[in-house]
Amino acid sequence: MSIRISPLLWLFAGMLASPAIAEDLHHHPHRSGHLPSVGPGEAPHFHEVDVDQLIRVDDIAKRPHDLPPPIQRKKSETVKFKLEFRELVSTLSPGTEYVFWTFDSTVPGPLLRARVGDTVELTLTNHATSTHSHSIDLHAVTGPGGGSALSEVKPGETRTIAFKALHSGVYLYHCATPNVPSHITNGLYGLIVIDPEDGWPQVDREFYIMQGEFYTRGAVGETGFQDFSPDKMMREQPEYIVWNGRVQSLTGPGALKVKQRERIRIFVGNGGVARVLNFHIIGEVFDRVYPEGAMSPPRHGVQTTLVPAGGASAVELTLENAGDYVLLDHAIARIDRGSYGLLTVEGAPIPSLLSSP
Repeated sequence: MSIRISPLLWLFAGMLASPAIAEDLHHHPHRSGHLPSVGPGEAPHFHEVDVDQLIRVDDIAKRPHDLPPPIQRKKSETVKFKLEFRELVSTLSPGTEYVFWTFDSTVPGPLLRARVGDTVELTLTNHATSTHSHSIDLHAVTGPGGGSALSEVKPGETRTIAFKALHSGVYLYHCATPNVPSHITNGLYGLIVIDPEDGWPQVDREFYIMQGEFYTRGAVGETGFQDFSPDKMMREQPEYIVWNGRVQSLTGPGALKVKQRERIRIFVGNGGVARVLNFHIIGEVFDRVYPEGAMSPPRHGVQTTLVPAGGASAVELTLENAGDYVLLDHAIARIDRGSYGLLTVEGAPIPSLLSSP
């Protein structure tokens, strides 16, 4: 039996660090594994795949500061994006490796950004080494399947779709090829932000984070290469519930870093596929929350906000006091499954806000 140390102790001991993103073109050192193989309407089952033939990346995690800036233009345009489906081997937890299915080699995929009224043209390529067809369902699309029926892409092929962005807000996108939950939970999800005509309120920084679930054959903390477990997924029993693709992704170099008194906005998504996210930052209160990613009047002074599976939100806050703040899913038992991160505020502590007289 392995011994696990509380992530909170690791956080405050400064022991967490994430490797720099780098691609290793050498063969994966572990044995062949099993990946889900499914057809329309089928439950997931397995076929054998030579994992050694998949490219390995050192870090699957999308950096939280890697997102486009707010759109400043005042008229609609046609905006174009390209995304690549890629199946890769990377680290899920220290000592634990896994096969991820990705948009552009990270989990989550890139944050896409357009303005309400824009026409969005999206070109999708499925890498030739992929073992499955993939597609995309964008929750910002008005039309059957969110675009999935028009976007099915076989390995080695490319397709382009276009849609009109009618509604502003924060929306999920994900693969919608059957068995859909298998494709999503293995990493094929991201956010698309449709900026309102008048833009968002001014902030100093924006961040992009998403929670996801991984269902491994081995128990949480078990090392070595881990297969995907469709049985655990069908029972909605994830072994890992993580931010941005892996355990510890939002610590060390991946932590959210700001300066004291800066105002920030965090786009928060929940790839699911089963659990509701109870988003909370220990020691802070959200000044504004846009529930479920809608641009309706925001709520103020919120301690914890719910983000449903397949949903999103945006939160805004000003960091008045300096120090390290833990962000987490406040279904707090999940912290030992990886659902935590760190927000570091540079500056001087203010004793009138918190002290020990």
